[in-house]
Amino acid sequence: MPLSGWPSRVARGPVRNRVCNRVRNRVRNLVCGLVVLSAAASAQAQHPHYDVIITHARIVDGTGAPWFIGDIGVNGDRIAAIGDLHDATATTRADAMGLVASPGFIDVQGQSEFNILVDNRAASKITQGVTTEITGEGSSIAPANDRMLKERADEAAKYGVTLDWHTLAGYFHHFDRTKSAINLGTFVGAGSVRNFVIGEANRPATPAELDQMRDLVAQAMQDGAWGLSSALQYIPDQYASTDELVSLATVARQYGGVYFTHQRSEGDRIFPSLDEVFAISQRAGISATIWHLKTAYRENFGKMPEVLRRIAAARVRGVDVAASVYPYTRASNDLPACFPPWVLEGGMDKMAERLADPVQRARAKREMDAANSPWENEWRGSGGGAGVELIEVVNPALAKYQGMTFAEIGRAMGKDPRDAAMDVAVADHGESQVVIDIMADSDVRAAVSSPIVTFGSDSPERGEDGPLSHTKAHPRAFGTFPRVLAKYVRQEHTMRLEEAVRKMTLLAASRVGIMDRGVLRPGMMADIAVFDPATIQDLATFTDPLKYSTGVKDVIVNGRFVVLDSKITDERPGRILRGPGYHPASQ
Repeated sequence: MPLSGWPSRVARGPVRNRVCNRVRNRVRNLVCGLVVLSAAASAQAQHPHYDVIITHARIVDGTGAPWFIGDIGVNGDRIAAIGDLHDATATTRADAMGLVASPGFIDVQGQSEFNILVDNRAASKITQGVTTEITGEGSSIAPANDRMLKERADEAAKYGVTLDWHTLAGYFHHFDRTKSAINLGTFVGAGSVRNFVIGEANRPATPAELDQMRDLVAQAMQDGAWGLSSALQYIPDQYASTDELVSLATVARQYGGVYFTHQRSEGDRIFPSLDEVFAISQRAGISATIWHLKTAYRENFGKMPEVLRRIAAARVRGVDVAASVYPYTRASNDLPACFPPWVLEGGMDKMAERLADPVQRARAKREMDAANSPWENEWRGSGGGAGVELIEVVNPALAKYQGMTFAEIGRAMGKDPRDAAMDVAVADHGESQVVIDIMADSDVRAAVSSPIVTFGSDSPERGEDGPLSHTKAHPRAFGTFPRVLAKYVRQEHTMRLEEAVRKMTLLAASRVGIMDRGVLRPGMMADIAVFDPATIQDLATFTDPLKYSTGVKDVIVNGRFVVLDSKITDERPGRILRGPGYHPASQ
């Protein structure tokens, strides 16, 4: 019997032939198609396409390994390939013949959390090759209650910034709306959580208050903070005991965070201060990094080698501690930091009340000139009014004094320089910024060249033009990273180029805990700096600080050019970088 569905034997032959022909044709077409697809895939494998290719670069990959010549292919926001890509095609090609391509530099102590909302170009940073900034020194942008936000109201009004957040999550949402040319991450400040709960009173936290502070740290870590920070020379941080800091750092560590600190003393009590850093790290089981390591004031010049020796010895004992530095002998600070701490207790309104009292003002003036002060006396350590330069004010009536020392301002006002400083601080509600001369070049050189020291500008982003160009600045805002490459690598040969780049990239990333940046490798985020090692140079000076550095040709952030052929572009691909404790459900 015929098979079901098949015609009789007589009729089956022609039908079967037609079916077989169709099958053969389909198989032949399929095989041919596979051959075509295989050929196309082979061609694509031989001639891949990338969004960006950087060609002929001297690649310094961030690990400290010797440079090599190669190309870098970028797709989307990640590095896709490194090697010989001469057969590949690209939407954009950037020739780096004779230039260095490195990971984008990481500024571990930027201060741009507010300024980036004013001018999202981050111009003074990207022109240095900086692609990521970590901020939040002691007093972070959040958490903040209404009282704390009110204290920033004058500055916010001056620049047209709406203070519409109370938490880090709220700030991050604001950042995402306003965009940025650079990536930004932040710590939660021990000073901020203390101020939130206690204010600026000089007293220990009660157990209930400490619990509230710990809860604020926990929430900030879930929002995306990278760890806990402190600025123990300043109010209200200086009122925190070691035990309080250990308690808060322990919470940060539970979320995978780290501890960064402006340590309690950089002057006469620097060695006990180092011991406190080591103790906090050990007791909380947390990685610790000392910001802007220095031996400040003339009586402490020459102590940096011993400071570095003690840090190295602590590491041998198993303490995870390192440091950052900026390559300048002058520092910068709020003007009120030049006054005795008791003047500032309780906030700026209390400061104004005290300085209006002739008896208390006279006491403050005596203590500003006293030797062996029990506080970090920046006024005397800078050599008095001649060593303290006013660089930024909020009150427009004071703008005429910007760029002058307080010796000069005092003469212009017909006053003692100390009185001039107090009057400016009161008139500017404590917002004034100064530059102070407090370090020795030999100590800075020793710190810059140490293998366990990375770099931070300790300055917010600025611009040669735009809303942030109307005041003076510390030149480190414009020149920190090129200055290291020009002065210490090219001119003084204190370290190899590859070592300097490692300290600016992989070392910085590892101290913070960033895992997907800081090294040029396929799969890593495409943050890349292309610069000329023979010409890279900081141009900003203390007399003329608003000058972009030169020698940086291209800067890529998350796969997009923010600097192309040495020109700032309109791209704003920067992102908030959230720490290991980030929990989206907490947003």
